[in-house]
Amino acid sequence: MVQKVALITGASARIGAEIVSTLHKNNYQVAIHYRSSANQAKILMAQLNQLRKNSAMIFQADFSNTDSFQSLISQVKAYFNRLDVLINNASSFYPTPINSATFDQWDDLMAANAKAPFFLSQAAAPLLKQQQGCIINLVDIHAFRPLKEHPIYSMAKAANAMLVKTLARELGPEIRVNGVAPGAILWPDTDISEQTKQEILSRTTLKRAGTAQDIAKTILFLVNEASYISGQIITVDGGRTVQQ
Repeated sequence: MVQKVALITGASARIGAEIVSTLHKNNYQVAIHYRSSANQAKILMAQLNQLRKNSAMIFQADFSNTDSFQSLISQVKAYFNRLDVLINNASSFYPTPINSATFDQWDDLMAANAKAPFFLSQAAAPLLKQQQGCIINLVDIHAFRPLKEHPIYSMAKAANAMLVKTLARELGPEIRVNGVAPGAILWPDTDISEQTKQEILSRTTLKRAGTAQDIAKTILFLVNEASYISGQIITVDGGRTVQQ
């Protein structure tokens, strides 16, 4: 039986690594993309290959280099000889208050959250069409409800959300394209007070944080069980977006 292949970007840690592990448990071969976290990527690959030989491989790419998109897809094809699923998970996130935002920050956040998913999807499309595959974008609830002091990030994720819909039109009927918009799942690496965390959770209907597995399971559903869903974004936020 030929195993399907999934490429997950920004996959060495956090939500990306959970997506990798979940797809791998469900019999996918996984292409693990990383930019600079080589050690974490190697450890993850080794763990998965112990479970199933030659089922995982790591691929380095810096998406600030426009040649990296086609190069990454070519490397994945050379190793696995197919591609069934592309998960656009890699992202940049940091505050850009309106009184201090810079051109460099604009370029970086737009590139990571909109430009890279677009051009990587473009490069992957021929392979995905061969397998009637799919693309999943990691969006964000702040694509719809902007985050204070993060205007550029929120705008970039709004572009990412529209990318889901436009790619679904452009790449159908061969390729399905959907998105997942996480809410309070993993706290940012930057310092955040316990009071702020509790304030955020109080705005959810479930009054608790989600887990990376909540996101990975939603992606698994979209990949394996949702053959008639395309152009949609599933919000996984504990009910935060229905609160005032």
